[in-house]
Amino acid sequence: MNFLTGQILAFDKPLGLTSFQLVAKVRWLLTQAMGGTKLKVGHAGTLDPLASGVMIVCTGRATKKIDSLQAGVKEYVATLRLGATTPSFDLEHPIDATYPTAHIDRALVETTLKGFVGDIMQVPPAYSACKIGGRAYEMARNGEEVPLKAKLLRIDEIELLDASLDGDAPSLTLRIVCSKGTYIRALARDIGQALGSGAHLTALRRTQVGDVRVENCLRLEDFEPWLAQQTIETEIPQ
Repeated sequence: MNFLTGQILAFDKPLGLTSFQLVAKVRWLLTQAMGGTKLKVGHAGTLDPLASGVMIVCTGRATKKIDSLQAGVKEYVATLRLGATTPSFDLEHPIDATYPTAHIDRALVETTLKGFVGDIMQVPPAYSACKIGGRAYEMARNGEEVPLKAKLLRIDEIELLDASLDGDAPSLTLRIVCSKGTYIRALARDIGQALGSGAHLTALRRTQVGDVRVENCLRLEDFEPWLAQQTIETEIPQ
């Protein structure tokens, strides 16, 4: 196996780890396995620390394929809490406002979700890595106004897996198939607004990128023993 000429690896990113941290760990383990040989490593599509699931990592010359790999359709399973919002649209920040939910029933949810299937315009979250001079999240954390513009994207499918609408914290669990550039946190925000309430993301798992399913991905804790079983070349063939 030659990581310099290029390999495409698929990982199941765990919760709590940034995409950068996963790439850094993979790079370090590969460098050690290659006797200190320097190696270019990159990923095809960021996942937030509070999200888990499929993350494609490319090494060596395969990093040239990152753009094409990022373009693949993605599938997520997301849990939304209704009736409350946070500044980041997920659990990174505490709840900043609450809204009524008594009017929400399954029929309203199903009708509302249909309005998000197809080509839609979406404003990215202020707490995101979008570049507008600097990183959007840096501006947001400094209390600056973040002038983000709506972007065109595509939602191919939204399937309602569960609707728990009773109690103090009603929630929805959705399977979402979408294009590159979709922020599921922003989709949660927009669904909440469309329901005449508010919403934020409480769990997110990316289950597919292109043809790669999460059940076929490597776990980070298994990567080092997996590497030990490989025959690794440390030079690029002439």
